[in-house]
Amino acid sequence: MPVIAFANSKGGSGKTTSALLIACELAEKTAVTIIDADPRHPVSKWATPKEGKTPPPKNLTVVRNAGEQTIIEEIEAAAARDPFVIVDLEGVGSKLNAYAMSQADLVVIPMKEQQQDAEAALDTIREVTNVSKVRRAELPFSILFTQTKPVAKSRTARFIASQFRDNPRIDTFNVELHERDAFSAIYTMGGSVRALDPAQTNGIDRAIENITGVVAELVAKLRANAGAAQDDKKGRAA
Repeated sequence: MPVIAFANSKGGSGKTTSALLIACELAEKTAVTIIDADPRHPVSKWATPKEGKTPPPKNLTVVRNAGEQTIIEEIEAAAARDPFVIVDLEGVGSKLNAYAMSQADLVVIPMKEQQQDAEAALDTIREVTNVSKVRRAELPFSILFTQTKPVAKSRTARFIASQFRDNPRIDTFNVELHERDAFSAIYTMGGSVRALDPAQTNGIDRAIENITGVVAELVAKLRANAGAAQDDKKGRAA
């Protein structure tokens, strides 16, 4: 079953929010495990029961990672149980990140359209490349732009995005994860975007439309990568 790792060596890139939003949306239709491997454990805090908070979706299991020595076992156990496994990695390069990436089918690299995020994303791409060399198989990755403005982007934001989108060696999501109140509200209210109260949070419908588009493109990438890997195996066998 697909294992998707979310990684960026810079904090505040939207990594955890992206992983959590995608996990919740996938859980609308199937069972999903999200492994909280960030030392701050933001996903575990989101999932902790509290009066007045909405619980996580029923199909979503949150596993709090116990450290680099257990991450592979945690991924394997989750992959044997659920159709999708999401891994929220720590915001620095580490053995834990490398171990988790070695088990991944895709690495999603969330980043804001800012120079510091761009530099950190390039560092993460280098880390992915190193993991590919170790496992002697290409590890697909894709840049996901986060906290973007739907309209009226700055010249700097457009320039930084173009440096990635125009690079033939770097895959990027066409759909961006926009900056929306609903995406940050889940940390306060709990649950998924779909479970938010419209009386308390604005723009829920547009937020759902946005994350639905990201998930659809993610699934398409996973299918395309699986097909390419299968064709590669057939080519080698021939």
